[in-house]
Order: sequence, then C-alpha cells, then structure tokens
Amino acid sequence: MTQDDTGSIGQAIRRIRKNKHISLQALSSASGVAIGMLSQIERDLGNPSLKTLMRIQQALDVPLSALFDADGEADAKISQDDLAHHVRHATSRRAVQFGTPLMTKEMLSPPAGQRLQFMVLNIQPGGTSGPSPLSYPAEKGGLVLEGAFELTLAGKVLQLRAGDSFQFDGATPHTFSNPYEEPASLMWIIAHEPAAGRHL
Repeated sequence: MTQDDTGSIGQAIRRIRKNKHISLQALSSASGVAIGMLSQIERDLGNPSLKTLMRIQQALDVPLSALFDADGEADAKISQDDLAHHVRHATSRRAVQFGTPLMTKEMLSPPAGQRLQFMVLNIQPGGTSGPSPLSYPAEKGGLVLEGAFELTLAGKVLQLRAGDSFQFDGATPHTFSNPYEEPASLMWIIAHEPAAGRHL
C-alpha cells in the first residue's frame, strides 16, 4: 500500500457532518470532543485517537466503513452486482491511520455494509489502541495474519501470534498493542448488534 492509498478521515467526517446538517458545535456537544479538535481533524491537522474517533462515530451515527469513504464512494452509483453482493474491489480499498503512524486500519467491508465490518489492522512495534480500555456492545473477533500482538480483556493479557484466532464480547473492557520488534497484521471483525450503536 502506498501513501496515496491512505484516505482522509477528516474529509469523511466533514462530508458526513455536512450531509446530515450537523454543526461543529452540535457535533462537539454530542461527541464530547472539543470544537477546536474537531476542526483540526476535519482539516487533516489532527489525527484522532481510537477513543476520540469512537466518540465522533457514535455522534454521527454511521458505520465504521463510512469513515473510510473520504470521496463519497458510498454515495456514488455502483453496479447492481456490487449492490446485491456488497462487494468492495481491491482498487477501492481504503486505509486510515489512527492517532499514531504506528497503527492503520484497512477497510475490507464494502461501503454498503452496516452490521458486519471487517478490516486488516496493521500495528507497528510500539503501536497501541491507547491507555483507556474500549467497551461497547458488539461481537469482535479476528485472525493474526503476521507477527504477534497482545489483546488485554478485563485485565487479562492474551499473547497472540500468526495463525491464532480470537473472539470476544466487545462490551468487555479491552485494549491491544504490539510490544514486539516485528510489525503485526491481523484480520479484525466486528459484528454489531441490530440495535447497538456502531463503534470502532
């Protein structure tokens, strides 16, 4: 993946906000993220952490895949076959950097996907989801494709290596990191409950 393949999460957030006729003030109030920070994110002057992005996504009430759609691909006309089978072609795959250059997510789910989202998570040595545990209603799972990483569930540290798979209740407080010397790559899957908010 080249640098040009990395989509602008700020553009996607701004487009969604404007399409929904939500002001920066309203989004700030709903998300708990300061207006100044939101403005920086939308202008690509700030890179949101996982926690911050989760708050923005909740406030906008959109699936994760929408934040990978900086150019409005989901709004564009797609073929009937793509619509029927919910296809995302390799040429339209987007990657977004979260909070740090040490972690990127490459969306595999098609733009039309709502309840099932899957992606490739790339974590460089030292990369982490952040100090604060994540927790929200969704089934999560995955497969380690390359390298190794640590998944912490309710304080219990699981060391997972290439070939290992995992599944857990996303409501369980969790964090993940790569404390090893080699990059880690894993398939990450989120299955949202029908009435649950969509989160990262």
